[in-house]
Amino acid sequence: MAVAQEKMTKVCLFLEQHHLPPTPLNYQVTYTYISKSDTELNAALDSILNSGQKIDSIYLEQLYFEYINQGHQEEAAMLKNVDGLLSSLHNSTRNSQRNINQFSEQLHHCVHSLDEHNIEKSKRALMLLSKQADALLQQQVQFKATLRNARLMHKKTQQQLLKLRKQHIIDTQTGMYKRHYLNQQTQLWLQQNKPLCAIAIQVENIDEFSNKYGDAIAEVVLNRVARKIQKYVFESGLPGRTGKNEFTVLLPDVEPETALVIADKVLKGVEKLKFVSSKSPLELPSVQLSLGIVKQQQEADFTTLARKAAQAAHKALTLNQAYYIPS
Repeated sequence: MAVAQEKMTKVCLFLEQHHLPPTPLNYQVTYTYISKSDTELNAALDSILNSGQKIDSIYLEQLYFEYINQGHQEEAAMLKNVDGLLSSLHNSTRNSQRNINQFSEQLHHCVHSLDEHNIEKSKRALMLLSKQADALLQQQVQFKATLRNARLMHKKTQQQLLKLRKQHIIDTQTGMYKRHYLNQQTQLWLQQNKPLCAIAIQVENIDEFSNKYGDAIAEVVLNRVARKIQKYVFESGLPGRTGKNEFTVLLPDVEPETALVIADKVLKGVEKLKFVSSKSPLELPSVQLSLGIVKQQQEADFTTLARKAAQAAHKALTLNQAYYIPS
């Protein structure tokens, strides 16, 4: 009991130290970290903490899906197995039906061709066999109907799993991809040796919206910015929410020059956004963005690449520039 109480105290202190809300997800990740029960999770979190980078609920959510809750991978594997089983059953049924049809046709042909007097007994036997073949054929038809129902059930289950998978990878507030999904895609593209660029997009004055006009307005602002980002990178990249006020866009097979064109479109699109308070006719402040554009070089994972892009965005802010591309 004393050990458990000590862990709970450490968890609460950790959350308070890093200004993290005590949500069930944050608590579970922190408790796992404090307990040192997952060496890979601890190594990932220690790496971020040692680098001096600020952690938030978005990053803890990435750790949760990567190290604690890997259920979506099991669901995908299960769905793949079911697909294979049903396809195999369908092929077997089709082949069996074709063979039975051929057998039935041959029997009927044999019965009609028998016309000698002394084979009446054999003819009756063959007719009986033919009826049995017809019965077997009818059973096969019923089996196919059962299989069709199973396929309909499988389709419904597949839709439910896809809906559940969407909940795993999509940020409900902004509709952007979650950090852990960006990490998965980064690993895939790195394994394929694809050139990769990243754009960090930081909404610098989101706290101003929140403090002056309320969290609901700040959420509206983030949603509008997210939609603009999705509009300009939907076909060329993978946009995700990677922090409270930060988005990261991954661009495979894209060089920094092209990434700059996309970043410029995002900037101009966000500049056109206008926000008016429902309580007064006055316009709210414009959204202030800082962008960092980097190309993957030695970075071996998404977290390192995203950190490099975020540092470039911070550099743009300090230089009072819209964007910054490190040399």
